[in-house]
Amino acid sequence: MGKAARVLIRRPGLDLGRFYEESDWSGLPPFIAIPTTAGTGSEVGRSSVITLDATRRKAVLFNPELLAKLVILDPELTTGLPPQLTAATGADALTHCIESYTCPVFHPMCDGIALEGIHLIVDALPRAYRNGGDLEARGKMLVAAAMGAVAFQKDVGVVHSLAHPLSTVCGLHHGLANALCLVAGMKFCAERKPGLYRRIGLACGLDVVRLPDAEADWRTIAFVADFLAALGLNTRLRESGVKAEQVDLLIEQAYDDPCHKTNAVPVTKDDLRALYLAVL
Repeated sequence: MGKAARVLIRRPGLDLGRFYEESDWSGLPPFIAIPTTAGTGSEVGRSSVITLDATRRKAVLFNPELLAKLVILDPELTTGLPPQLTAATGADALTHCIESYTCPVFHPMCDGIALEGIHLIVDALPRAYRNGGDLEARGKMLVAAAMGAVAFQKDVGVVHSLAHPLSTVCGLHHGLANALCLVAGMKFCAERKPGLYRRIGLACGLDVVRLPDAEADWRTIAFVADFLAALGLNTRLRESGVKAEQVDLLIEQAYDDPCHKTNAVPVTKDDLRALYLAVL
């Protein structure tokens, strides 16, 4: 929201849905980002994601001028975050790293950053969840969240397309929505592109080097499922208030969401329906 606020300072009264009608956004007020959660990594991003009142859909305002002039990652500012929010925001960072790594866009530097981000999260998130005052774990999570956001300049995938409407239509926290859809999304991709998750498994500390592609994938997915369960993130959508009669609207918005267009494998509306029903 801080980034969007700068746009409105420059152009008071602007309908943010018309952001792209102006190409020159230079000269925005200076912006220093100090995150108080370790999740989305927006502090190092070039975009602002907001829900527009007119459409009740998430919109992405993207421009390099939105970058912060300075980012301060201070773990002491995250020590008071409750365990549930620590888990959900951390799962958001994990999803960013996994989906950006498997996004087929060629960017080896982002791939390396994503894999190291996963390594940090696997180590630090359980510790921050159990002990909010663990400054080392909190610091690693802040760094990992920023790394995830750097990595997803490649873009993300189907899990984010599933998650975005769950926030706008059903009011779910974005990190929680990602967490509840992540394992189903990984299974969907692995069935269609074996071997996709081997290096992610290695980043998680698994011995999957010599395994066949499919087995390496499933061991990695099983690890992620158990990891999320240990953080209390193995519930169903219906336990967060999502109703079966909302699925059609969710599918429409998810299909219109651009994230699945850079998924590891193609996604259809029928696929989105099956994925929602799998986690409902």
